[in-house]
Amino acid sequence: MKIAHRSVGPEHPPLVIAEIGINHGGSLEMAKEMVRLAAGAGCEIIKHQTHFIEDEMTDEAKSIFPPNADVSIWHVMERCALSAEAEIELKAFTESHGLIYLSTPFSRKAADFLEEIGVCAFKIGSGEADNLPLIRHIARKGKPVILSTGMQTIETIRRSVAILDDAGIDYALLECTNLYPSPPEIVSLRGVTDLKAAFPRAVVGFSDHSIGPEMALASVALGACILERHYTDSRYRKGPDIINSMDPAELRFLIDRSKEIWIAANNPKQRTEAEEPVYRFARASVVADRDLPAGHVIAEADIWARRPGSGEIAGYDFDKVVGRKLTRSVTRNTQLRWSDLA
Repeated sequence: MKIAHRSVGPEHPPLVIAEIGINHGGSLEMAKEMVRLAAGAGCEIIKHQTHFIEDEMTDEAKSIFPPNADVSIWHVMERCALSAEAEIELKAFTESHGLIYLSTPFSRKAADFLEEIGVCAFKIGSGEADNLPLIRHIARKGKPVILSTGMQTIETIRRSVAILDDAGIDYALLECTNLYPSPPEIVSLRGVTDLKAAFPRAVVGFSDHSIGPEMALASVALGACILERHYTDSRYRKGPDIINSMDPAELRFLIDRSKEIWIAANNPKQRTEAEEPVYRFARASVVADRDLPAGHVIAEADIWARRPGSGEIAGYDFDKVVGRKLTRSVTRNTQLRWSDLA
């Protein structure tokens, strides 16, 4: 699939998405600073969250308290959401730094707004992974979709994927665990391979809510093509997602190390040209293991394989020497040559 100019898939380095989300706490200037630092860390893509609260939630949300907040989910979003004008400014600022701007719409109004301001793709969060009317509304816009699959099983996500297939759009599915932070006991790296097997048309990635980069990096070796992590300018601030967010230094680390792992994961099993000088001394050559006279028929006990590999007969040809007759006498540890054998 393509997100703006960026090709995404197994044949390309992993795409690292830095999710600012609501870590800016409703401050446009703070959000811009996060973008600026992400650009300096080599980031390619920033993801925001678009909240129009009245279209997103009902009044019942005012009495629902998320596990990682001390106020209701309504009031969390009321405090942290950027205005439409501020988000337009943030998108322009992000793109002026050469980064791709994405956002997660949490309502129909938010999806329409993001289409109006020209986003190149849509991210659908795990909370909306089975919100079929919203997924259908977004899919009809004809743009690529990245869908997180936290709190879902392979079976429960099938109807959502069917909507994306029917729309004929490119899409990615991200394995995800929605606990902030997610301990290793409940993170599923196997989910990456399960999604690949169940949905072969999808680009598969990993949306990480654990602490540290280890789980995201491990997912690359299993074929994750997209890595998404919450991101902040500093972990020394308050916010519901700060605890499992990476800072600019960790963002740079994730980008660099994930590319290295992707390269290594796609290298075939072979002896490389760079290893040849090592191989020449590290492998063994067949040698006499005792003094042997000319005309002697070589038994297995008469020879051995020792370094260096500069001898004419390699250790892997050991069995070809057994039973052959010597054409000359040799002393112990003499490297044998094929011309020594009748």
